[in-house]
Amino acid sequence: MARTMLMIALCLLPAIVTATRPMVEPLSLEGRVYCDTCRAGFETSATTYISGAKVRIECRDKISQKVVYSVETTTDETGTYRVNIKEDHEDGVCDALLVSSSHRGCTTADPGRDRARVILTRYNGIASSKRYANNMGFMMNEPMSGCTQLLQQYQEIDD
Repeated sequence: MARTMLMIALCLLPAIVTATRPMVEPLSLEGRVYCDTCRAGFETSATTYISGAKVRIECRDKISQKVVYSVETTTDETGTYRVNIKEDHEDGVCDALLVSSSHRGCTTADPGRDRARVILTRYNGIASSKRYANNMGFMMNEPMSGCTQLLQQYQEIDD
């Protein structure tokens, strides 16, 4: 019995040590936050990008749904956020979430565009250390002028 326990411990110990140590090269996550100036529900040529918006990266355990990783970051002058992730989250479900906007007239999170699922593991066949999140957005409280003409460009033409 003691021999069996010793063998199990010797087999599991290297796996546990490998799983708990940080990655040699961290994953780099990048995404953007925009302001939907026309309240179109998607990015248009009138879309602007928000500097100073707050974004949270959050990973939850697949089974218990408890938060196992959370970090907040802020967008730069181009509306881009970058986060280095030092741990592998193979067994987690990770999302980028909008927290707040620094643009006074653009503070309502766009439903359906307020979060982005991200893959934060190396065990998925992606060779690069870079990961990209879909753009997330806020909507203007009131659409800006000229949006009607702009949105007509996006309508399909039926003949």
